[in-house]
Amino acid sequence: MRSADIGLLAAAFVLSAAITGLVRTYAQRVNLLDVPNQRSSHEVSTPRGGGLGIVLVFLGASVMLWATGRLEYETAVASLLGGGLIAAIGFVDDHSHVSSGWRFLVQIIAATIAVMVLGGLPEIQFGKTAVDLGLAGDLLAIFFMVWFTNAFNFMDGIDGIAASEAAFIAVGALVAFAAGSTVGVLLGVLAAASLGFLVWNWPPAKIFLGDVGSAFLGFIVIVLAIRATADVSLSVWPWLILAGVFIVDATVTLVSRMLLRQDWISAHRNHAYQKASRRFGSHLLVTVGVLVLNVAWLLPLAIVAARLPQYGWWLTFAAWIPLAGLSLWLGAGRPDAN
Repeated sequence: MRSADIGLLAAAFVLSAAITGLVRTYAQRVNLLDVPNQRSSHEVSTPRGGGLGIVLVFLGASVMLWATGRLEYETAVASLLGGGLIAAIGFVDDHSHVSSGWRFLVQIIAATIAVMVLGGLPEIQFGKTAVDLGLAGDLLAIFFMVWFTNAFNFMDGIDGIAASEAAFIAVGALVAFAAGSTVGVLLGVLAAASLGFLVWNWPPAKIFLGDVGSAFLGFIVIVLAIRATADVSLSVWPWLILAGVFIVDATVTLVSRMLLRQDWISAHRNHAYQKASRRFGSHLLVTVGVLVLNVAWLLPLAIVAARLPQYGWWLTFAAWIPLAGLSLWLGAGRPDAN
C-alpha cells in the first residue's frame, strides 16, 4: 500500500469521527433524536443521522480518486450517483418521515443505475462451471442490492453492530481477495470511515447511524462487491460468506415472521441479534460476539472460497447453516413471550 493511501485512510478515520461529532451536536440542537419505544433496543433518547460522516468521507474520497485517475468511471458513478440517492432519501427520512413506497422507488432507481453502469452481475461459479445469467442476473443483482440495502438498515438495531459489520466486510475482502483490485483503496476508506464513526457509536452509543448511514452502507457494500468481483475474476461466494451474519439473520427473521403470519413489513425488534442483546442484557457483548464470529468463522471460509472458487457455493452454505441454527435458537422472527 502506498504511503499516500495510508494517509488517505488516516484522514478518512479522523474526518469521519470529526463530522460525526458535529452531526451529534447538530442533532441535539434540532432535537433529531431516536426516542425509545416498544420496538427499540435502546433505553435513552439518542441523536441519529451520524452516518452522514461516513457518506461524506466515502463520496469525497471517490471524487478525489476519480479525479486523480485511480478510480474508474463505472465505480465512481455507481458510488456517487447511486450511493448519493440512497443517502439523500435516508437523510430526508431521518428528518421527516418518507413513505416506504418512495424509499423503495428511489432504491430501485439507484440500484438500476449502479448495476447498469457496473456492467451487470459477474459470472457465478458453480463447481468448475462459470454461469453468465445475462439479463436475469442483472435483475437478480438489482433485487439483491435493494434487499441488502434494507437488510443493513434492519440490522442496525443495537450499538456498534452495523458500522463494525461494514468495517469487517471491507477489511475481510481486502485480506481474502480484493487487495489488488481497483476498489481496494475504497474498501479501505469504507473501513476507516466506519471505524471513525464507531468512536461515537461503540456501546454505549452516543449517536446512531440513521437511515442516511445504514442504508448507504448496505448499498455501497454491494457496489464494491460487484466491481471487485469482476475486477479480480472472482465469484460472488466469498462476499456472501463475509456478509453471512446480516444475510442469514435478516432472512431467517423475515421468513419466520411470514410463516407466523405476522405483519412482516412493520418495524419490530425480533431479529436474532436483538433477541441476543435482551437475553444477555448487553449490546457490547452481542456486537463483540458478532465480530468474533466474523473473524473466527466467516473470514477463514471466505479466504478458502476465494482460493478454491469451485467449492465456493458449498462453503457458503457451510458458513450459513450454523448461523441459521443460531438465529432459530435465539428465536429470530418470533414475538417475545409476555
